[in-house]
Amino acid sequence: MHHQRLQPAGHPAPERTADHGLAARLRGHVEQLAGIIGERNVLRPRALAAAADYIRSEWQRQAYLVAAQGYQVGDLWCENLVIEIKGQAQPNEIILLGAHYDSIHDSPGADDNASGVAALLELSKLLIGFQPGRTLRLAAFVNEEPPFFYWGRMGSNEYATAARARGENISLMLSLEMLGYYDDKSGSQGYPPLLRHFYPDRGNFIGFVSNLGSRQGLQDVSSAFSAHSDFPCERLATFAWMPGVAWSDQISFWRMGYPGVMVTDTAFYRNPHYHSATDTPETLDYGRMAEVVEGLAGAIVDLAGSP
Repeated sequence: MHHQRLQPAGHPAPERTADHGLAARLRGHVEQLAGIIGERNVLRPRALAAAADYIRSEWQRQAYLVAAQGYQVGDLWCENLVIEIKGQAQPNEIILLGAHYDSIHDSPGADDNASGVAALLELSKLLIGFQPGRTLRLAAFVNEEPPFFYWGRMGSNEYATAARARGENISLMLSLEMLGYYDDKSGSQGYPPLLRHFYPDRGNFIGFVSNLGSRQGLQDVSSAFSAHSDFPCERLATFAWMPGVAWSDQISFWRMGYPGVMVTDTAFYRNPHYHSATDTPETLDYGRMAEVVEGLAGAIVDLAGSP
């Protein structure tokens, strides 16, 4: 286990200074996906397609060319949506940001994972005009939730398998998985066995989590985040079998030999609304989400480098 407390010791918690416009836009995306569209999965194909259409239209509004990787699931056509900012110096080296846009059955999925999609849409907006050294890709994945999760036809697995077949060099994959729930109360943060002795008991931080093979990428992205934000964060590189560590799209990339890091509010270890009908837009903290997105934008710029 690799652990680093990135909040300087002995310093008071900083005053929260997130961009209120960014917070409002994040709320708007979550309300559209989890409120107006609601539960979105293959059991509700019109809602799943509406979510894809919303993401596509937002990226087109930002003047990105949106590519679709489609595949058949029974009688249903499902799509991963992808945009790219071509690298100027090392175009064949790719940093990929991904978030799944489906929700589990019987849940509107505000935190899981409209929050990750909202962050993805605002990161692309913040990156408009940026000329990276390495290529940046942003992907909205379909079908992360059961019955596809782990061994099924996850959208991220379809994508990672195709990327490996093309021989692509994905130097780091970042999985944006639940970014919106925070709680300052003592005891609000849970952990797998033993970890509670090494990490805070308040759920007021963002987590960076990886398998052992991705620990260099974990260190790089968490350190870059810390350089651009004083928002509290924690990092963990550990065994993929530890409950929760592999429970998102990064596992698809680990299987293909790519390094991957999950960025998360720790899901069921903190959020009592996880995978339930109460995972609704009003339960999220958009001010803190905005701070996380701002820190991630700075980290991505550093990781991608300049021409």
